[in-house]
Amino acid sequence: MIDSQLEMTDKIGYLLLKKGIIDAKILEESLKAKQHDQGKLKRNLAQILVQEFKFDHDTIFREVAVLYAFKELNIHIDELTDERIASIRRLMNSRGEEIKKTLLEHKVIPYKYDDRQRDKLILAAVDPTDRALTKIAYSLDAKKYEINYLRKKDYDKLIEIILPPENEFLKMIEESDEEIHLEAEESTVDEEQLDAEINKSALINLIEAALVEGVRKGASDLHIVPKSGNKTEIHFRLDGKLTLWHTQENTLPEAVMAVVKDRAKGLDRFERERAQDGFIQREVDGTVIRFRVSVLPMVGTELKNKFETIVIRILDDRKVIKDLEKLGLTGYAKKVFAKAIKQPQGMVILTGPTGSGKSTTLVAALYQVITPQVNVLTVEDPVEYVIEGARQLKIGYKMNFEQAIRSILRHDPDIVLVGEMRDKETAETAIKLANTGHLTFSTLHTNDAPSAVARLYKMGIEPFLIAYAINVIVAQRLIRKLCPKCKKRVKDFDDEFMISAGLKIDEWRDAEIFEAVGCDFCNHTGYKGRMAIHEALYFTKAIRELIVKSGEEVDEEAVRLQSKKDGTLSLRESGLEKVRLGLTSLQEVIAGTMEE
Repeated sequence: MIDSQLEMTDKIGYLLLKKGIIDAKILEESLKAKQHDQGKLKRNLAQILVQEFKFDHDTIFREVAVLYAFKELNIHIDELTDERIASIRRLMNSRGEEIKKTLLEHKVIPYKYDDRQRDKLILAAVDPTDRALTKIAYSLDAKKYEINYLRKKDYDKLIEIILPPENEFLKMIEESDEEIHLEAEESTVDEEQLDAEINKSALINLIEAALVEGVRKGASDLHIVPKSGNKTEIHFRLDGKLTLWHTQENTLPEAVMAVVKDRAKGLDRFERERAQDGFIQREVDGTVIRFRVSVLPMVGTELKNKFETIVIRILDDRKVIKDLEKLGLTGYAKKVFAKAIKQPQGMVILTGPTGSGKSTTLVAALYQVITPQVNVLTVEDPVEYVIEGARQLKIGYKMNFEQAIRSILRHDPDIVLVGEMRDKETAETAIKLANTGHLTFSTLHTNDAPSAVARLYKMGIEPFLIAYAINVIVAQRLIRKLCPKCKKRVKDFDDEFMISAGLKIDEWRDAEIFEAVGCDFCNHTGYKGRMAIHEALYFTKAIRELIVKSGEEVDEEAVRLQSKKDGTLSLRESGLEKVRLGLTSLQEVIAGTMEE
């Protein structure tokens, strides 16, 4: 029974117990740990619960802030001005490295001086009960100070913007006196010269720096492209667009490629005439990141060079979406997709070009249906993300994709993910799975949902199998989101553009829509991040009947018209919905979707 003695002994414990955040057993154990702390760390109960019992920091400390009447600082990171960020950075750097180190160690940000009391410093702390805060305020020469509570998740985002982590490899390149320089006139590549070049730390540091920087900038891919005149360009794919990051001059492109091959598994440095696939794994900012490396031979302008192009896909498990709400599905598409994946059997197909986020959507859908009671098998080549709770089959030279597909039926699956329906055999097996009581997920490369039906038909799949095996086909595209810091409202419409895009100007005049501008935050592109737009073709009774009655070919137009009656929005209509919500621009949607 909770009594006043407990409240006097530990107010934090009493409050958390009363609110049901902790139970009596945890309270008892944490109080024992606190008692043991006396004379040593002198931690309070909130600190013990977070550090030793792994409770969510913000859940505990929000209650502590309320209990001790600390104001909560609500920061909207996207709305912070460049001046505000620069001001915080100056305050953090103003007293030297030692004080900055202390601020980072205790997760405190000198946020600003009070607008009403110019000599009062507002300190934003993730733990407002930290005993070191008084000393920190004194070290910052604050005559007066006020402690505000800042959520840890907001602190983490803010500190990354204010003091982005240094790329140690770039620093090593800058500090190094040695230049990367190699030229050769021979008609064949001199392996000894390459070895001498590769052993120079500067070239190795360049590749390692590119890997780290690519992860930190949120790039999806790194492109390493040889050029004539002993040049090599490194591009990052940011928000779907290639951006030049670095040009390496006066270095044989073969040397740069050899360094990448040496640092990857499964690649032969001396093979320059065929395609190769390999992997790299690194720890970046405390997270293990995997990189998939693709090497292809290419034609160069100089016969003496054996050029290859390398693309490195960044596989960052932190980007895996497990929550269906975060996929951007809205309205009819959201309703029917959720309905389709809850069925005990049938197929869910995602369609779209390479890089349209199909795998991301399928993985998110899988996470909705994975439970310990079901056997989830995936056949992917290659496997990109590790899916907790699924058995992901290993494709290699001893078991290829086709063999895995054939064997999967004998492995007692409940739910199956077939990475891609590449041919008739794969499609037939996937549809057979869907027809024999399994929930099956897969992808196809087609422009929209109705054309996926026609594609399966042309592969040789029987119309009644297509009609009754499939639950839903979702076409998807990724479009760029407008930068929240610099987007501006459209006042004057470009009549010529609107007419050419098939849009009625009168329908848009009163709409609050925005256009791209460009600022430092978005690298002057006007866009920051991407989101998905969807076209969902749910297999209603009417759609199934249309497909079953197909003669020599599927009537795509009839399927499209019926799906519209059922409530389907085309990709362009889905994109225009996002424009009306102020998330993207008309130009981006028109460029990324086809006219009906």
